[in-house]
Amino acid sequence: MDFQQLHNFQALAHIKNVTRAAKELSLTQSALSKSIARLEEEVGVPLFERNPRGVNLNSFGTLFLEYANRAIEEMNNAKEKINEMIDPSYGIIHFGFIPSLRPSFVPNIIQLFLNDSPNVRFQLSQGPTGRIIKQLEAGEVDLVFCSPQKEVENISTFPIIDEELFLVVPSSHRLSHRKEVALAEVANDLFVHYHSDYPLRHVIDEFCQKAGFLPQVAIEGAEDEIIGGLVAANCGIALMPAAQGLDQTKISMLRVTEPQCRRLIEMAWRTDSFMSPVVERFKVFVIHNISRVI
Repeated sequence: MDFQQLHNFQALAHIKNVTRAAKELSLTQSALSKSIARLEEEVGVPLFERNPRGVNLNSFGTLFLEYANRAIEEMNNAKEKINEMIDPSYGIIHFGFIPSLRPSFVPNIIQLFLNDSPNVRFQLSQGPTGRIIKQLEAGEVDLVFCSPQKEVENISTFPIIDEELFLVVPSSHRLSHRKEVALAEVANDLFVHYHSDYPLRHVIDEFCQKAGFLPQVAIEGAEDEIIGGLVAANCGIALMPAAQGLDQTKISMLRVTEPQCRRLIEMAWRTDSFMSPVVERFKVFVIHNISRVI
C-alpha cells in the first residue's frame, strides 16, 4: 500500500460517498473505487459496507482508520520537518568545537546568526579535534571548529582564527616581571602541558623544538582554565592561548618573541554528503563574519 491509498481511504471514510469523495480528491469514481479495492485486497478484508446512499466503515475499517490517521499524521509531520530542514531560515545546526576554543567564540557566533535567523536551533558537541572529526565523518555533526589535521578525504576546511599563544608563569617566577621572552629561556622549566591526544600539545612541542628543547612535563591537563590554575598554583609554566577566568594576580602572561607562537583554528565540513541550506548559510555566515567575534 502507498500513502495515496491511505489518503483516499481516509477521505472516503469521512465523506462516506464515493462520488463526493472522488470529487474532493480530484479523481474519477472508477479510480477511487479501484484504489480502495486494491487497499482492501492488501489488508485482506473489506473495510466498508456498501449501501444505496453511500458507504460506511465496518469494524475492520474503523480499526484500520485509527492506524491510517496516525500514519498520515506522521508522514505530514515528516514532510513539515523536511521543509524546515531545506528552509535556510529554519532547521537545526549541529556543530562540534574543541575545548580550547576561546570561550566567547561559540556564544558570540550563535548570537550573531540568531539575530538574522531566530527560528534556527543549535546542538553543540565539545571534544578534542580527533573526536569531533570522527563525529563529522560519521555524520553526527554538520561542522566542526578544530585544530588543523592532516588532510582527510572528503573534508574541506577554512581557517577562521589565527591565535597567539602566551607563556604563562606563576607570579613568583623569575620571569614574571617581563613582558616578552624568548622560549629558549624556559628550556629547563617544568611545564603544565596538554594531554598527548590534543593537537595543541603537538603544536606547542614543535615551538619548543624550534627553540632547541623538548618540554619537561610535570602535569598534563585538558582545559585551559585547569592548566592556568595549575600554573597559578606554582606547579609549572605553560604555553597556551589567552583564556578568560584565570587569576591574573597569581600569574603573568608573557609574549613569546622567538619563535613566534601562534595556532590556527579551522572550520571543517564534509564534501561527500548533503548539506542543508541552513547549515550552508551558517558556514558562509561564519566565513564572512569571523572578524566580528574574534
